[in-house]
Parts: sequence; C-alpha cells; structure tokens
Amino acid sequence: MTNTITPLRWYAVLAVVFFGILPATMVTMLVARGTTPGEGWLLVIGGVPLVICAVILLFRAWGTTDPELADRLYRRCMAFVAGADVLMLGGNALLRMTS
Repeated sequence: MTNTITPLRWYAVLAVVFFGILPATMVTMLVARGTTPGEGWLLVIGGVPLVICAVILLFRAWGTTDPELADRLYRRCMAFVAGADVLMLGGNALLRMTS
C-alpha cells in the first residue's frame, strides 16, 4: 500500500510558504509603505488570520499519526491558504484596477 500522505505533506508546506506567508508579507509591506490604494489594510486584516490558521492546521497535521485525520487537516490547510491568497492578491489587484 502506498503512502499518500507524504506528497500531500510537502505540497501543503510549499503552499503555506509560497502562497501564504510570502504573499501576506508582500501585501503587508505594500500597505505599510502606502503604495496600496484605498483600503488595502482590510485585505491584510482578513488574509493574515487565514494564513495563521493554515499554519496551525499544518502543524497539527504534521504531528498526527492518523492518516485520515492528517489528510483532512492538510486539505483544510491548503483551502485556507487558497482563500487567503485570493483575498489578499485578488483584492489588491482589484483595488489597483479601480483606482
């Protein structure tokens, strides 16, 4: 029987780093410098908690021994990252297009 959790584990780690932490840092730096038009800080307030939840779920899934629970936690983690990515990067793009 093959272990399907190992690839999912590494995909979740890559998703959190490249699509969660880095975009959150980028948008936060844009808001701090004042280069984001309008209400860009609302994107950070909404997106950063989603990334934090994804990191917490990643650590919970990393520590569990039950493969079904780990699978659910990894998938939920990546869903939170996707939501944060759409909120922060998509919202930033919409703010820039409208101004």
